[in-house]
Amino acid sequence: MDTRQLAAFCAVVERKSFSQAAERLGVTQPAVSLQVRSLEERLGRKLLDRSGRPVEPTEAGHRLYRNAQRLLALEEQLLAELGEETEGEPAGRLEIGASTGPGGTVLPVVLAEFQQLHPGVHVALSVSDTQRVIEQVARRELELGVVGAARRHRGVVFEPFFRDEVVLAVPRGHRFANRSVSLDELKQEPLVLMQEGAGVRQVIDDELREAGVRLRDLDVRLELGLQESARSAVIGGFGVTFISRSAIEADVAAGAVAVARVEGLEPSREISLVRSAGRAETRVAQAFVEFAKSRLA
Repeated sequence: MDTRQLAAFCAVVERKSFSQAAERLGVTQPAVSLQVRSLEERLGRKLLDRSGRPVEPTEAGHRLYRNAQRLLALEEQLLAELGEETEGEPAGRLEIGASTGPGGTVLPVVLAEFQQLHPGVHVALSVSDTQRVIEQVARRELELGVVGAARRHRGVVFEPFFRDEVVLAVPRGHRFANRSVSLDELKQEPLVLMQEGAGVRQVIDDELREAGVRLRDLDVRLELGLQESARSAVIGGFGVTFISRSAIEADVAAGAVAVARVEGLEPSREISLVRSAGRAETRVAQAFVEFAKSRLA
């Protein structure tokens, strides 16, 4: 079976669009359409429903997609084992995704340093919530992911990357600034939360549960998307929030926000590296992981 046809078909299923699949594969849209049509003719089955937007796989298409992923993964592994990418300076494209904590602070610097060290590498970083990053890696839209919470997903594997401290950020001059506060005191204070799916929110939810408290027991006034939104609300004086320390280090240094400790809570999280299960690692990805782990140690 022609794996180019399978790759084109899988790209259309994952992107739900012939044009976006063509952009991902670096070919023209007619070329993708021809590959998929040839595959349908060979199998004697309609694989995609083109009647609406977005494009969706048929029942036969769903079955083929699951097995095609395994075939393509085996092809990648075979090429890697044959040493196609084992010599010379790492080069090529590294598509990596990250949740807003590491993606907005630590990771951009590490990626920039890595690219400077290897000029032949083109880095593309996308930032979104933890769950979306995991799903994109599972669909092989991203080669690597860096997230703040390891959510179970059969399509990916996780490994430790580095540790990140989570703190309570409060406005400048706030009564909690630079001191320890009790959970009872925290319950009386307007709290800003990040949205469902954010890694920091999951860490705090777990910590509170261990202390016998639920998020609903606190005075949650605002749920404002991801980390940058919560940070802006605290700077504006609209409440306090739990946030990655690395996300507010510059604000603390500038005196725009302060940090408090909540008695009984020791929130920190293992920032995890996410890989697609069964996918062979490219030399660029391998070089980046080695560099980043050494840099962040």
